[in-house]
Amino acid sequence: MNSFDWLSHMGIPTVDKFDIVEVKFKGGRKEYYRNVDNLSLTTGDPIVVDVPNGHHIGWVSLQGELVRLQMQKKKIRNDDNILRIYRIATQKDLDKWEEAKNREIPTLYRTKQIVDELKLDMKLSDVEFQADNSKATFYYSAEDRVDFRELIKMLASEFKIRVEMRQISLRQEAGRLGGIGVCGRELCCSTWIHDFKSVNTSAARYQNLSLNPTKLSGQCGRLKCCLNYELDTYMAALSDIPEVDKPLQTGIGPAKLQKTDIFRKLMWFSYNNENNWHSITCERVAEIQELNKKGIIPTDLNRNETTEMDLQISKSNMELEMLDKKFSKNKKNKKKKPKPQGGTPTNANAPKPPQEMRGPKKEGEQGNRGQNRPPQRQGPPPQRPEQKDPNAPLVAKRENVQDPNQPKKKKNKKRFNPNNRGNNQNRGDQNKAD
Repeated sequence: MNSFDWLSHMGIPTVDKFDIVEVKFKGGRKEYYRNVDNLSLTTGDPIVVDVPNGHHIGWVSLQGELVRLQMQKKKIRNDDNILRIYRIATQKDLDKWEEAKNREIPTLYRTKQIVDELKLDMKLSDVEFQADNSKATFYYSAEDRVDFRELIKMLASEFKIRVEMRQISLRQEAGRLGGIGVCGRELCCSTWIHDFKSVNTSAARYQNLSLNPTKLSGQCGRLKCCLNYELDTYMAALSDIPEVDKPLQTGIGPAKLQKTDIFRKLMWFSYNNENNWHSITCERVAEIQELNKKGIIPTDLNRNETTEMDLQISKSNMELEMLDKKFSKNKKNKKKKPKPQGGTPTNANAPKPPQEMRGPKKEGEQGNRGQNRPPQRQGPPPQRPEQKDPNAPLVAKRENVQDPNQPKKKKNKKRFNPNNRGNNQNRGDQNKAD
């Protein structure tokens, strides 16, 4: 029954035993009834209770002194308005209740069709028949006020029962429908939560949770009730953590807050939006804030004083990082040129030098150049040098080395460009000139 009587094993006098019992019905609804006949009840027993214009069947969920505390918590008075318990349910009572319960699903489907025909802006979630099969309660949710007078007339004439319309919230609707939460357990609103408290987004901010509506909302479409579970613990831990409204001023540069570990009392900062984060304690953060208020700028997050050499090293590191970022961006933006297909690229569109720069054309340059070439020399082929004996001793030969005392030999210079070849007549004139 999702409740535990932690006073059951205590020696409480039976004379002053509290005679009101907490009874649970379908959908987690709980009400209080008086045990006038002093029936011997245990948790989970089905009992027949008195309801207006009939009787209903419920299950005992709590009894004893805890019921007194629950009534004080819910501000329910112990007066004559509390109805009585008839008896413990028999098998005949349970069979009749099962027959009435089997009518709930067909009635729910038919009622939804009638709501669509009347074009009412409401969502029907559940139907609960009374155990004596004389009354049905329809639970619905709607954003605005709904005029369902015509609907009640149609339902009463079709099902031959007394109709009661009860509006519930979205959280109560999820509790009546039930389901499994992201934690893998049954929904808390359908098991033990019955007094729903408002949940604000500030609870998620205090716990450093991402404000993602898909993760923070439950199956009812509202913020999860479990956000309030650990809120008090987080609020107590946040009292020792300083508030950082602006970056901390250091010798390396401004340090911005990136992350806070509330329970470990650690805070992570980064210089100039770098990827490297530096963790320091909350006490150190408060100390740096006090120094900045006095106009003192510490060297870094961990030290207050340093030498000029350390400052130069830190500045040089910052400059190198800026250069790396600059060139990395240029490399990404630079596109590769497509290589030409079929061999080495030739610049066909390059301008040619003028005729004056290339020199005058000779007579034999136009036409077939190969026809006026001189005949090749005929004679024995040049002798090849003798092959060396692999077994002969290695002796350094320096035949071609010139004696430093002898004068240097002049090399024959080419007087004419071999490409500018003329006819035989011009070649003979050149020999005469020589």
